[in-house]
Amino acid sequence: MSFITTKDGTEIFYKDWGSKDAQPIVFHHGWPLSADDWDNQMLFFLHNDFRVIAHDRRGHGRSTQTAHGNEMDTYAADVAELAEALDLRNAVHIGHSTGGGEVAHYVARAKPGRVAKAVLIGAVPPIMVKSEKNPGGLPIEVFDAFRAALVANRAQFYYDVPTGPFYGFNRPAAKVSQGIIDNWWRQGMMGGAKAHYDCIKAFSETDFTEDLTKIDLPVLVMHGDDDQIVPYADSAPLSVKLLKNGTLKTYAGLPHGLCTTHPEIVNPELLAFIKG
Repeated sequence: MSFITTKDGTEIFYKDWGSKDAQPIVFHHGWPLSADDWDNQMLFFLHNDFRVIAHDRRGHGRSTQTAHGNEMDTYAADVAELAEALDLRNAVHIGHSTGGGEVAHYVARAKPGRVAKAVLIGAVPPIMVKSEKNPGGLPIEVFDAFRAALVANRAQFYYDVPTGPFYGFNRPAAKVSQGIIDNWWRQGMMGGAKAHYDCIKAFSETDFTEDLTKIDLPVLVMHGDDDQIVPYADSAPLSVKLLKNGTLKTYAGLPHGLCTTHPEIVNPELLAFIKG
């Protein structure tokens, strides 16, 4: 198993497959998951001759179960240390959900030459929580309920999310996969409760507006319009308006976890963007 140790002593687990001479694609997972959530995409792009990398965010998966640093500034700093350690250049950074926020925060701060393009999929930017500046956001009570459920019975909560809204398995015509549900639960329970609790604030209350306006590289924004976790209207269309070089792809009827439920749609779109 491969790890880097950050400046504050946190061990960050990562996978690094493929030729070191190939263009790197770096995958950033959602809350409360791990690098394993990208298995399908990593195999697809490996077989298309890319170098594929995915890490477990601090407090998640096999990385240190941190009691500190569970916020976007530190998440982005961890990615910068990983990119430095692996000497990643001309990389494409792809983030889903919370990972999309991490991508925006990192890319806006990345050293020249490190990043070529970025992709935000079902991503949390510009900001999720409702406020006077963001009237279309979700009320803070939604995220308070997440925290309360995590504290009360994390194991049950981590079944309820994938069984219901995450993959759209609560929709009448949904084709439910118990394997997908179990894999979500497995990944979630590998991480630390304190880090996951803190991360709810990080993904819901961080304002990525300034990050998005700073990014001048090509960015693909992909979002299902039946996303029940990060509602479409208050995320993807607003992010594209803030980006200097953004492209919006909207998928009718697709859920939050579209990379897992519909890789046959997502993967070719990603490949076309990266090669385009």
